[in-house]
Amino acid sequence: MTSSSKNPEIRTDPVLNRSVIISPARARRPSDFKSKSPANPNSSSNPNPSCPFCIGHEHECAPEIFRIPQNTSDWKIRVIENLYPALSRDPKLLERGETHDWGVKGFGFHDVVIETPVHSVVLSDLSASGVGDVILAYKERILQLSRNEGIKYVQVFKNHGASAGASMSHSHSQIMGLPIVPPSVQGRLNNMKDYFNRTGKCCLCQNQPDEILINESNHFISIVPFAASFPFEIWVIPRDHVSHFHELDNEKAKDLGELLKLMLQKLSQQLNDPPFNFMIHTAPLEVSAPQLPYSHWFLQIVPQLSGIGGFEMGSGCYINPIFPEDAAKVLREVNLLM
Repeated sequence: MTSSSKNPEIRTDPVLNRSVIISPARARRPSDFKSKSPANPNSSSNPNPSCPFCIGHEHECAPEIFRIPQNTSDWKIRVIENLYPALSRDPKLLERGETHDWGVKGFGFHDVVIETPVHSVVLSDLSASGVGDVILAYKERILQLSRNEGIKYVQVFKNHGASAGASMSHSHSQIMGLPIVPPSVQGRLNNMKDYFNRTGKCCLCQNQPDEILINESNHFISIVPFAASFPFEIWVIPRDHVSHFHELDNEKAKDLGELLKLMLQKLSQQLNDPPFNFMIHTAPLEVSAPQLPYSHWFLQIVPQLSGIGGFEMGSGCYINPIFPEDAAKVLREVNLLM
């Protein structure tokens, strides 16, 4: 049965507590979803003479935090400060503990992970091991930020393509260390707690129906969530119950790198290299023992195939024109030409 022959459904996601209208009347065939504007504007030149992220242009960037490998000009990954940070790393803001009626002063960290020295290479072009190295760079920076007592939450995210928020075409991702636990993060934990209190189980540890499964590896599974807010949205979930992303070891990082590469390749081939965002949803740096049984990290990938409108902004309820089961089937069947 295709999407167009199904009746609409309203589904609720227990993790994000978001209602989604699955509305096949608004859909085309699942195979017809294609990005109208591919995200990769990179030229074949390397280095790009105007790109500060390219090898040989390191002096044009904000200060470097670390590189992989260390102490070599022939680097593969660089983690640097953001030249235009959203937060100030000035410790005086933290020392003064300045607040006002609506919040705290904007202390925090905003970093950039340059994923490759080659301008024309995107994350999914790297080897599985290379993507795993990027994941390990995320882990190392989170561990560094966790040693600062003023940081409560660390958000890792990637914007691919200008319409997804990327201001630089050179492949990169970002890390922000925040002095607060954002309300959406606390809300996610509360939702998972409610599910745990009702069922005695973690909602992400549940066996996922075969209909929404895309692929699986030794340590992770990838699914289109049952109440996906966006067409072809993907979650990559650890098989083991783990609260913090930065607890993964080298073996699991490489395994995640392989599955993440596969998911990005499938999206690119099926959807004409769409702009996308991915976000790592992890637990706050400090969690209490009672929170551990229901907090479970995961990685969310959202292809930017259509914008949200007034209904979504006003109601907080999303409309998805393709049933997640159909999207998962299409992605399972994508035949990659390796």
